[in-house]
Amino acid sequence: MIKRFLWLPVLVIILDQVSKIMAVKYLFHKPAIEILPFFNFSLAFNTGAAFGFLHNSSGWQNIFFISIALVVSAVIFYMARKLGPDAKWELTGLMLVLGGALGNVIDRIRLGKVVDFLDFYVNNWHFPTFNIADSAITIGAIILILDSFGFKFFSNRSKENN
Repeated sequence: MIKRFLWLPVLVIILDQVSKIMAVKYLFHKPAIEILPFFNFSLAFNTGAAFGFLHNSSGWQNIFFISIALVVSAVIFYMARKLGPDAKWELTGLMLVLGGALGNVIDRIRLGKVVDFLDFYVNNWHFPTFNIADSAITIGAIILILDSFGFKFFSNRSKENN
């Protein structure tokens, strides 16, 4: 069953890496580019984790985050292989998280940091800048949480004639 879903992490990785390459190429040494009154393209590099956690550390955190992401990716792949044919949403969530984790690992291995460029804000308050990989991880996690609570994304309405 997992083979039918492997396109999803591959797509996430491709979109993530292409968007990051373009962000570095077009935003390096440039101020933020306003797209909407609440959204900019603004290049940032993150040596830490979510919300800049450990970004001021001496460099050990890069190996640490690569290691964690690779272990988590292996666990996700193992879990996904064990799922049955009815676990489509769980597989979707897992594959989004897998693609996002590997997208950020590629940055850490290639650059020693993660490229972020999506900047949402309200007045002078800015949400931490993020990227496509982070978005895939978040969406995948939301799908997994909703699925664990039994949320049905599409109802299977029976075609009964009453």
